[in-house]
Amino acid sequence: MPASASADSRRQNKRGVLGSSLTPREAELLTVTLEVLRETGYDKFTVDQVAARAHASKTTVYRRWPSKAELVCAAFADLIQREQGLPADSGSLRDDLLRLAEIIARDADEYGRTIAGILAAGERSPRLRELLVDDLQRARKEQFHGILQRAVTRGEIYPEVISEDIWDVLPAYIMFLVLQHRRPVPAGTLQAFVDEVLLPSLTRLPS
Repeated sequence: MPASASADSRRQNKRGVLGSSLTPREAELLTVTLEVLRETGYDKFTVDQVAARAHASKTTVYRRWPSKAELVCAAFADLIQREQGLPADSGSLRDDLLRLAEIIARDADEYGRTIAGILAAGERSPRLRELLVDDLQRARKEQFHGILQRAVTRGEIYPEVISEDIWDVLPAYIMFLVLQHRRPVPAGTLQAFVDEVLLPSLTRLPS
């Protein structure tokens, strides 16, 4: 890896794996990264494949993302921020949660096995594990907490009922269903989980 890439890496660690604003070329590289991941999974994925498909040099890729782990995590972090962000305000907590559930379910159906491979690889790679926590999990957490803060503002829930652990219940459940049954999660299942699990927990009186 070039020495300049190491310096870039140190700066990037301070601002997340996506770093500063992406150039059009860098955005293209992340899109190609997701395409390759869908075909290969994480273990068989290589930076060479991305560079070849994008007609770019490996130096171009490594200059921004100095490792395979950082490139892959950047691609998923960009997916969450660029294509999803915070779902549009529907006017109610239930509808906001259902919309977020649909977004997560779509991603899990498309990338579930790749994400499972990344999680498994994270057990062997401290750097990958760090990126998963610092960027991908934080992005999902911000989505969920943004929805809950809307509900607090509307007066639908009390701020005291929002715990640090509530945010990952929905994505964990959806991921389990996708990996277990190897098919998309039915809309009725998402609705039942929101109505029977999340809403009772969130709309209760604080203890």
